[in-house]
Amino acid sequence: QVQLVESGGGSVQAGGSLRLSCAASGIAFSFVNMAWHRQAPGNQRQLVAAITTGGTTNYADSVKGRFTISRDNAKMTVYLQMNSLKPEDTAVYYCNAQHIASRSRNYWGQGTQVTVSS
Repeated sequence: QVQLVESGGGSVQAGGSLRLSCAASGIAFSFVNMAWHRQAPGNQRQLVAAITTGGTTNYADSVKGRFTISRDNAKMTVYLQMNSLKPEDTAVYYCNAQHIASRSRNYWGQGTQVTVSS
C-alpha cells in the first residue's frame, strides 16, 4: 500500500522559514515524479513545486526564488524548503506522487498545515 506522510508544517511569522518533508513507502520512489500542492480555505488546490525522477524542477511563479524542492531517493523523501514566508503562503500543503509509467498511479498525502502570521 502506497503511503505519503508529510511533516514539518507549523506556525511561523512572516519572513521565517519552514522545511516540509514527505516520506514515501510502498512505491518505487525512483519511478515517481513528486510535487507539493497547497490549498487555502475557499481556494482550489494549486501546484507549488514539482521535481521529476531526473531532478528537473518547476515552481509556481508566486514561490520562485523563495521555495526549493528536492528529493532524496535513498530516503524515499521529498522536501520543500520554504524561505521568506508570507501570510499568503498559509495553506494546507499536500505531497503528491505520480508514477511515470501509469497515469492512474497517482497518490496524495494527508496534508500538513502551514500558517504564516504577519
